[in-house]
Amino acid sequence: MKQNMKMLGICASPRKNGNTDILLEKVLEGARARGGQTEKIFLSDLNISPLEEKEYENAAKEGLSEAGDDMRIVFSKIEECDVLVMASPIFFGSLSAQAKTMIDRFQRVWLAKNILKKEIFQKKKKGAFISVEATNREDFFQNAKSIIRNFFATINVKYDGELFCGGVDKKGKVMENPEVLKKARELGARLVNG
Repeated sequence: MKQNMKMLGICASPRKNGNTDILLEKVLEGARARGGQTEKIFLSDLNISPLEEKEYENAAKEGLSEAGDDMRIVFSKIEECDVLVMASPIFFGSLSAQAKTMIDRFQRVWLAKNILKKEIFQKKKKGAFISVEATNREDFFQNAKSIIRNFFATINVKYDGELFCGGVDKKGKVMENPEVLKKARELGARLVNG
């Protein structure tokens, strides 16, 4: 394990202590068991405005958002970490509004990278995506995953793991699935172990 490996978990569920949050915490536990440093942020605790057209102005000069909200916290914490774990429930066949609002704010980073050939996030890192949903629609998970993969590519994060759990419609129901909890801990341990 690389010394002082830092794992950042971003919880994009609007509900604390729900299934998404529980699985994310198990991933973080697995990382800590292997000596990793962990931090978790809840997007619902932050003030993040939706992307506006003015976000495109001066992208060449600034790269990151200057909207004056809590996206600065997100940018900073992502830049500092070695491993990023994105956790979102599935709503209407895709990511939560909290996740999508945050990801959309990286549009300027995408523009800088792909149009201006300027890397904003230069530190390469690993990442994983964990998600839960009430049904068992694999296409819903795949739809959300495609957005996460694009997001990770924009910020130089190698997509290096995933954990999907369907059939968890009630708060805390994932606790009835010890196999999934075990896989979450194993994922966290693996991500900081190499």
